Amino acid sequence: MEDRAIALDRQFVERVLKEEFQPLSQGWDHRQLGLSDADFLGMFESQLKSRLLDLESRRMRGRNQGFYTIGSSGHEGNAAYGMALRPTDMAFLHYRSAAFMLERGRHVPGETQLWDMLLSFAASSEDPISGGRHKVLGSKSLMIPPQTSTIASHLPKAVGAALSIPLTERLNLSANLPKDAIVLCNFGDASANHASAQTAINAAGWAAYQQVPLPLMFVCEDNGIGISTPTPKGWIAANFSQRPGIEYFYCDGRDLLDCYRVSRQAADYARSKRKPVFLHVRTVRLMGHAGSDAEIAYMKKQQILDNEAQDPLLVSAEQIIRAGLMTPAQIVALYAELKARITAIAGVAVTRPKLTTATAAMASIVPPKRESACMGAGGLGAESIGTALSPQALESLFIADKLSLGKPVHMGKLINLTLTELMARQSNIVICGEDVGKKGGVYHVTSRLVERFGPNRVINTLLDETSILGLAIGMAHNGILPIPEIQFLAYVHNAEDQIRGEAATLSFFSNGQFTNPMVIRIAGLGYQKGFGGHFHNDNSFTVFRDIPGLILACPSNGQDAMGMLRECVRLAQEEQRVVIFLEPIALYMTRDLHQAGDNLWSAEYQHQHQAPRLPFGEIGQYGQGKRLCIISYGNGYYLSRQAEKRLSEQGIDCTVLDLRYLAPLNEQAIATAAGQCEHILIVDECRRSGSVSEAIYTSLHEHLGAHCPPILRLNAEDCFIPLADAATLPLPSVEGIVSAALGLVSTALTLVRPQGETARKGSPNVAPSMESEGLIEREVRP
Repeated sequence: MEDRAIALDRQFVERVLKEEFQPLSQGWDHRQLGLSDADFLGMFESQLKSRLLDLESRRMRGRNQGFYTIGSSGHEGNAAYGMALRPTDMAFLHYRSAAFMLERGRHVPGETQLWDMLLSFAASSEDPISGGRHKVLGSKSLMIPPQTSTIASHLPKAVGAALSIPLTERLNLSANLPKDAIVLCNFGDASANHASAQTAINAAGWAAYQQVPLPLMFVCEDNGIGISTPTPKGWIAANFSQRPGIEYFYCDGRDLLDCYRVSRQAADYARSKRKPVFLHVRTVRLMGHAGSDAEIAYMKKQQILDNEAQDPLLVSAEQIIRAGLMTPAQIVALYAELKARITAIAGVAVTRPKLTTATAAMASIVPPKRESACMGAGGLGAESIGTALSPQALESLFIADKLSLGKPVHMGKLINLTLTELMARQSNIVICGEDVGKKGGVYHVTSRLVERFGPNRVINTLLDETSILGLAIGMAHNGILPIPEIQFLAYVHNAEDQIRGEAATLSFFSNGQFTNPMVIRIAGLGYQKGFGGHFHNDNSFTVFRDIPGLILACPSNGQDAMGMLRECVRLAQEEQRVVIFLEPIALYMTRDLHQAGDNLWSAEYQHQHQAPRLPFGEIGQYGQGKRLCIISYGNGYYLSRQAEKRLSEQGIDCTVLDLRYLAPLNEQAIATAAGQCEHILIVDECRRSGSVSEAIYTSLHEHLGAHCPPILRLNAEDCFIPLADAATLPLPSVEGIVSAALGLVSTALTLVRPQGETARKGSPNVAPSMESEGLIEREVRP
């Protein structure tokens, strides 16, 4: 069968000249719809350019000069909502949206969309949106954050961005979007079945059902097929036409005027009512899913030909001719002129520079710093971060917690007090998550915040982690600094793509032009007693460690938690970073270290202007011993401090390091401190496979080389966490740390156990058993 790109190109010219059109036009008069002749012709030209870019992308691919061939052919009707919406309405676009992009660009002076998009096809470093990192549809000036090969993962953040528009108005915050803006996100009929789409649409309806303002347009471009899998006829309408809280609209995307008429109605409804709409757009897919997709392998030849006869460009051409705006010959001449222009531009675009070094490719992983400024008057004594509140404001702020001030309190309370002061200082901070309101979270870490700052700044969400993170990402697009809460570490896996594929990639794929800074609070790790099993004691955060640009912070005690949380908020606000703040559940309420009442794991609250800064990457250090360095974090650091006391009583002087920041690791600081000791023990409460101890072990050898002391790793088992008393069996213990340390520093020492305790035979937390079972890794130098 003839190459369908070549066939479609030829058929358009032949059918226009012969005026061979299918009866698909619904007969709308563009003038009666409020369109000028110039705008109707402009939309048609955007459609033509979109088609010709698709054809050129395939020719470029054939010459190995272009690298992306998923096109928009058959979906060019989305030029209509490029016309119906304003350039200040944020748009999260599906990859078949070139006509929308071109049409929006037509209304903004200085845009050079053909040149920009062809640079993107050629992966040139001069591509103005991604800098050659991906073929993406995006533009800072057009308010279009870039998406990559989106299925539906962009829908949850569209909900968050839409919710943020009226929210910033209620909070009197400076915002990136106008008060009367709406948000658009479009997607395909196959993508509508994806969990991310379902959760976003459900969340929008859930909010709107409760009269929460949400000016959002969901646009489902229904071409009836997902790669090779047909969508059941009528499925989209049956699934979405009766969703509570969401108004349903339908149009024929093959008919440009019908699409404009209905999309304008939908946009006006979303804007005036501040409610979500679902615009169902019938389209047709032409030339297959991508350049490598041979439709003939799964479709009958006649089906392919029937689809091509429904070409929306032919429908628009007929309408232009019937309106007396152009003759068939003039349309063909315009098509030929645009084709020649695009070919010429492509010939230059492919010669432009490419990314040639890893350093250049990585340059936008970490976004450029932004100037920190006051964000408005939305809280008690709202000021820019780092400015001290007045004594009167502080007294008023903490009046309900006056009994917790001036005395040692546990980490959970210290995080709560720190959040309170941060929210008072920085009025763009919004906390969101399940149960964070009146309940104060599962562990009461957000207690009283909603009373202090109101439900607009402490938002109780539905039970859905994807929606929580999407809400945060979208709000961050509009000047809000979100602090979303995920109740338990194990629950983040339901929604990890929102962090990995959306939040953390935005700066990279936009060359630092778009950012979504946030601090994601997650309660996690093990050692809870008698509660929850695996899902409340997940001891693996490996999912975060391989996400470029992500910061992972984990305080082990309340003193550090205060400084680290302030620093994480600064990193998000000033450096636009995405930060995970992992809070060890078992240490929330821990007050004592060695014996009841010693209060050594408690601390007094220090107001921000009184507290020393705890900079990003700074490791914690206890002791100056040179015989042994113990490296740990979180619960492991707490246990290591207990083990250190027992070891010192047996004549082994120790230095104990608290990593604090687990990604990226401060490898140089760790190596400098540990390299001064004779032995190194890494205590890692996470599983042996994929744990951070692997990276520490490797980096110590890389930094210290031949001078690296003997190293031992002590990890948790590669096991999920069981329930009740068995919960700590797979985890490191104080006894296990002491035993491993003794075995490391001297094989001649007799294993000494604390009085009254006996080692459990075969326990993974006792060094001889671990070594025999291969559960610890040991290196002894000659």
